Amino acid sequence: MPVKRPQPVHLLKIAVGIESVEHFRERIKIRRKQGKTFTHYTRHMPKRSEEVLAGGSLYWIVKGYIAVRCPIVRLEEAVLENKGPHCGIVMKCELIPVVPQPRRPHQGWRYLEAEDAPPDLADLGKGAAEMPPEMAAQLRDLGLL
Repeated sequence: MPVKRPQPVHLLKIAVGIESVEHFRERIKIRRKQGKTFTHYTRHMPKRSEEVLAGGSLYWIVKGYIAVRCPIVRLEEAVLENKGPHCGIVMKCELIPVVPQPRRPHQGWRYLEAEDAPPDLADLGKGAAEMPPEMAAQLRDLGLL
């Protein structure tokens, strides 16, 4: 009998201090040049870590819209200086544009069920992934995406 894998669940987080998707890309390029991994530290390990590691991504909210996602590679326990135990969410150094979806601000991260996650722009056809995020948001608001 085949082993049943859990359905992936995603995480959702506000990209604090990020002005645009392009600004986010520049920040990741800097980290890559410095030889650093793309890791976000948070206080608590997700209780649904098995589901997160079954193909989950961290979806980032940029200026009020879920705009991009980064596939999660692993979750690791970490101790940050003067802050105590934390969870490191290690991601691939790639931003995958998604169909923009408005989202209100919140603190920390939230779970995002797979059926509620916006689709990748690349899944919409040729050239969609190169579309500027502002244009994609306007088309989505008009019901055209």
